[in-house]
Amino acid sequence: MFCSLSPGSRSDALQHGTSGTLPHFLQEPDDAYIIKSNPIKLKCRARPALQIFFKCNGEWVHQSQHQSQEHTDQGTGLKIREVMINVSRQQVEDFHGPEDYWCLCVAWSHLGTSKSRKATLRIAYLRKNFEQDPQGREVPIKGMIVLHCRPPEGVPVAEVEWLKNEEPVGSDGNINTRADHNLIIQKARLSDSGNYTCLASNIVAKRRSLTATVVVFVNGGWSLWTDWSACNVRCGRGVQKRSRTCTNPAPLNGGTFCEGMSVQKSTCNALCPVDGGWGEWTEWTVCNAECARQRSRECTAPEPKHGGRRCDGATLGTDNCTGGLCTQNRKLLHDAKPQGLEVSSDVALYSGLAAGVVTVVVLIVAVTLYRRNQSEYGVDVIDSSALTGGFQSFSFKTACQGNPLLINSSQQPDLTVSQTYTSPICFQDSMDKELISQEPSLFDPLPDLKVKVHSSFMVSLGVSERGAEYHTQKAHPQTFPRGLAPDYSGVGLEGTLRGRREKTLLGPLAPSKPSRPPLRTAGVFGHAGGRLVVPNTGVSLLVPHGGIAVDTTWEMYMVINQDDSSSSTLSEERQEVLLSPEVTYGPLGLDLSCPVAMTIAHCAEVAADNWSIRLKRQTQDNKWEEVMSVEEESTSCYCLLEAQCCHLLLEHPGRYALVGEPLSQEAVKRLRLAVFGSADNTNPLGYSLRVYCVDDTPYAFQEVASAERVRGGCLLEEPKTLLFRGNSLSLQLSIQDVPQFLWSIKPFTTCQEFSFSQVWASNQHPLQCAFSLERYSPASSQLSCKISVRQVKGQEQILQVYTSVVESEKEVVPFFTQSDCTITSQMGSRAFKIPLSIRQRICATFDTANAKGKDWQLLAQKLCIDRNLCYFARQESPSAVILSLWEAQHQDTGDLDSLASALEEIGKVHSTHSTSSRTSTQTTTRTTATLGRSTEELDAEFT
Repeated sequence: MFCSLSPGSRSDALQHGTSGTLPHFLQEPDDAYIIKSNPIKLKCRARPALQIFFKCNGEWVHQSQHQSQEHTDQGTGLKIREVMINVSRQQVEDFHGPEDYWCLCVAWSHLGTSKSRKATLRIAYLRKNFEQDPQGREVPIKGMIVLHCRPPEGVPVAEVEWLKNEEPVGSDGNINTRADHNLIIQKARLSDSGNYTCLASNIVAKRRSLTATVVVFVNGGWSLWTDWSACNVRCGRGVQKRSRTCTNPAPLNGGTFCEGMSVQKSTCNALCPVDGGWGEWTEWTVCNAECARQRSRECTAPEPKHGGRRCDGATLGTDNCTGGLCTQNRKLLHDAKPQGLEVSSDVALYSGLAAGVVTVVVLIVAVTLYRRNQSEYGVDVIDSSALTGGFQSFSFKTACQGNPLLINSSQQPDLTVSQTYTSPICFQDSMDKELISQEPSLFDPLPDLKVKVHSSFMVSLGVSERGAEYHTQKAHPQTFPRGLAPDYSGVGLEGTLRGRREKTLLGPLAPSKPSRPPLRTAGVFGHAGGRLVVPNTGVSLLVPHGGIAVDTTWEMYMVINQDDSSSSTLSEERQEVLLSPEVTYGPLGLDLSCPVAMTIAHCAEVAADNWSIRLKRQTQDNKWEEVMSVEEESTSCYCLLEAQCCHLLLEHPGRYALVGEPLSQEAVKRLRLAVFGSADNTNPLGYSLRVYCVDDTPYAFQEVASAERVRGGCLLEEPKTLLFRGNSLSLQLSIQDVPQFLWSIKPFTTCQEFSFSQVWASNQHPLQCAFSLERYSPASSQLSCKISVRQVKGQEQILQVYTSVVESEKEVVPFFTQSDCTITSQMGSRAFKIPLSIRQRICATFDTANAKGKDWQLLAQKLCIDRNLCYFARQESPSAVILSLWEAQHQDTGDLDSLASALEEIGKVHSTHSTSSRTSTQTTTRTTATLGRSTEELDAEFT
């Protein structure tokens, strides 16, 4: 192609040949990238040049594909030739060589040829997915932050740029963005928190990585202690405090709260002020020329100290030593008077004294005669009613209808009943509304009124205390009156009392609406006694047989308080916590011959002596008073403390609660942990896990379970118990092992924390921690994960979650495990484990004294309830009270075997005594044998 030259070309060659130079390239082809489908243009320009052709991948490019131009250089007169070709994307893709696609230029002159450089051609691209996306970090302040980024593969290689909150991040002394595409922050600042994005770009496109959230947090630090406060008492032993705050620095962005106590207390002794007191007067001085004498005293008995008051009065006392008979010239009279005047003055003085004595005697005689005269004629003036004791009967009159306290006074009396009984006053419905609407002052003028109601409807009023009197007072607002559920507006007093001497009590004022409705249960009990149970709360009440008089019934109730008033129960100075629910039993006018047995569940770990546990009762003015300490002995009530509940023998109705004061940081409170799950109503792919931390009492868990039942939650695992120590350390909850490719969790919620004070006082409100999850695909129907609950430097519990998030595949897990949670009251024999006949036989045996003293003491010892025996000693039947406590202690799982074993041991002990105890031994042996019979035989005997 290049061997033959035309004549014109030959002449040109001769012209060029005269220059004596080879072709020199003024422009060589450059390396290029093919973007998308756009072709690449390659240019070559040389002088002097006869011809220029491209050669690609070792092969000549056809002349038809060349575009040539030629012009003469004005300075040298030499010919300049320029050649251009187009290279398409298809040509590059079809080339399969050991190296990249390349092209060069070859230029001819008469002296020879010259070659240009090789130009490499490549197809430009940038992949979509990053080889490594940056990951979010939570770092403490001044910590190092390293965010890794590996851009996607591309030609040419992509350049990386970092964005923070969509703004470019520049490099400085603290931030380095050029370290192999990574972002390095040497010392994190609060301002470094934000959303970071890695941006990769080349000539083809730009790609963005996933956003990495960086949180710079600050852990809390304690400030300096404040100065000790002044002693809180003016005199004697008191307490002073100092405090510090978690503000140096304050926790930010999820940083941990300060560990330790924010308040320290220390005992102090304030010096009591001593008021000053006068000492004894000194002797009078000798009369001076002024006819005066003096004496003095000092404020030294005692001296005023520590701010005490100084003595009131004069320090110096002055007196005229002559009685005012001093002469004008300041001389004494006996010094100036002559002898005659002295004698006459003495006679006048003695005469005056004699006249005074006679006058006094006459007055005394006159007064005596007057009093004797009045005593003879004034006896009939004395009120003879004072001798009657104040108990005079009168009848209700039909005409006397003005007094609202005289209910249904026009009704005819029932003369068929001759016995006397007592009962609270019951109002009809119309009268109830009238009295309730009135102010409480209606009852204020009669705070100590005593009313005795006879069967003949005769009422006596008086001021002395009688066993059959009823003190009218404001009833407890949560009293359950017998027979108030039906409408008794048209029934008289006889109908209200049911004709069987039933006793009821009506609260005069309706209680204010609490934040949560109280749990209540009620039942009507008679002479046979029975049991009240609040289901699934660990709270019950045992009314012993014979506690209520024969042919008398009481409507009794129990209430578990659910409002937020428990803070008034606790003493801040003692740092007390509530260990049980507040339980009320009544009515307030209850009249029983023996104590009732109440069982209350608690959440204290009482294995070690780290608690001071007390029983408290609410007074009529809504204040709480301490009834007894569990460790001490008392004659007012009895407390049997067990691992999970407390059995109380009580004689007075009212509201009771167990409170505890931690004696050391080793005091342990039991928490019950439960996890519930339910679908998210706002997100079809969402699922919510709720973890509860409540006091380990059945009542507290029932409250949570009831709320979850309404909410549609499902219990995902059996609840577990966590021992929480009173060491001021917080409680941490975290979710683990969530399938990353199936589920996502809301950021910054994987680890949550409750402060110590929230957990320690968790009886106020159940603690709830929520984890919100979302599945990536509707096909993911199973969720498996673990939830860790641990106290800092304490015990840890793992809650294993494995559930189906599809409603049709969920397994129903019951909230309660009790076989029967609907029975609230039992009357008569079915409420007791000990049959009545055996109970009477035991009481008759052990209430009788013998040579060894009261045998009931040995019975209490064998039944392991021999503490505080002084309480049983004051009971009419100590054995009956001991058996009532045994009934309360064994109401759920106990049987008669333990009682039978105790009686058998007592029988063996008595068999070694003298013959006088043989009768008691034989009775004990017969009772033990009876206890060994089947339950069916015992029930038949009782029936």
